[in-house]
Amino acid sequence: MSPKESYDDLSQKDVESLSGRSLSSSNATGSGLSSVGGAKGKSSWKLKSVVTLALTLLTSSQAILIVWSKRAGKYEYSVTTANFSVEALKCLLSLAALFRTWNRHGVTDDNRLTTSFDEVSVYPIPAILYMVKNLLQYYIFAYVDAPAYQILKNLNIISTGVLYRIILKKKLSEIQWAAFVLLCAGCTTAQLNPSSDHVLQTPIQGWMMAIIMALLSGFAGVYTEAIIKKRPSRNINVQNFWLYIFGVVFNLVAICVQDYDAVMNKGFFHGYSFITVLMILNHALSGIAVSMVMKYADNIVKVYSTSVAMLLTAVVSVFLFSFHLSLAFFLGSTVVSVSVYLHSVGKLQTQK
Repeated sequence: MSPKESYDDLSQKDVESLSGRSLSSSNATGSGLSSVGGAKGKSSWKLKSVVTLALTLLTSSQAILIVWSKRAGKYEYSVTTANFSVEALKCLLSLAALFRTWNRHGVTDDNRLTTSFDEVSVYPIPAILYMVKNLLQYYIFAYVDAPAYQILKNLNIISTGVLYRIILKKKLSEIQWAAFVLLCAGCTTAQLNPSSDHVLQTPIQGWMMAIIMALLSGFAGVYTEAIIKKRPSRNINVQNFWLYIFGVVFNLVAICVQDYDAVMNKGFFHGYSFITVLMILNHALSGIAVSMVMKYADNIVKVYSTSVAMLLTAVVSVFLFSFHLSLAFFLGSTVVSVSVYLHSVGKLQTQK
C-alpha cells in the first residue's frame, strides 16, 4: 500500500469517524433539546394548573367568606377598616415584589418608586372607584346570596366591553356582542324564582347595586389599563403600589367619615374574627393571582376559573347556608359560563 493510499484510507476513516461522532452528537443534542423542551412544557403546564387552581379557589371563596363573616346577619366589624386592611396588605405585597426586583436587577428608571407628579396624579381616579365598588361589595349581600353574587358579578364583562368601545375605541366582534346578550339572559335565568310571587329572587335594589358595581369596576379597569399602557416599560409593581397607596388614603377618609366613633371607642380591629382575617387575605391575594394569570397563563384560564367558581360557590353554599340549588340556577350559570367563553374567543379574534 502506497503512502498516498494509506493516507486516503486514513482520511476516509477519519471523515467517517467524525461524521459518526457528529451524527451521534447531533442526535444527542436533539434528544437533549427535546427533553429540555418537554421539561419546560411540563413545568409550564404545572404552573398554569397551580395558577388556575389558586384563582378558582380565591374567586369561589370570596363571596362565601364575606357572607360567613357576618354574625346574625350583620357585620360586627367595620367594613371600612377591612377594606383599608386589604389595600394596605396589597401595598406591602407590591413592595415585597419590588424589593425582590431591586435585589435581582438593581434600581432602574422603570422600577424606581420616585416619580413625577404627572404620573402619580392619574391614580386617584381608579383608586376611588375601586374603593366605592369594594364597599358596595359588602352591602349587596343584604339583597343577594353568595351564588347569586357570583352570577351577577359577571355583568362587569358587559360594562368593561362597552367602555372599551367608548373610551379606548376598541372594536368588539359580533361574537362578543352575542356573548353580552347571552350573559344577560344567563344572569336573569339564574335568578328566576318559580316558587314565589316574585319573578326574580334578587330584589331591584340588588340588581341596581350589581349594575353600579359593574360600571365602577369596568370604568376603573379600563382607566387603569389606559394608564399602564401609557408607559408599558414601567414595572407593574410600581404602578400597583401607587394605585394601592391612594386606595389606603381614600379608605382612611372613609373610616373617618363612616366609622370614626366606632374605631375610636372599640378599636380598629373590633369585631374581627378568624373568618374576617381570611377574607382580607383572600381579597389581597386575588389581585396577585390575577396578575399571575396575566403573566404566566392565558385568558382561557380566567374563563375556567370563573365558571368553576360559580359552581363551587353554589355547592359550598348548599352546606354552609342551606342554599337551594334550583334547575333555573344551574341552567343560568351554564349559560353564563358559555357566554364568558364566547367573549374570550371573540376577544382573541379581535386581537389577531
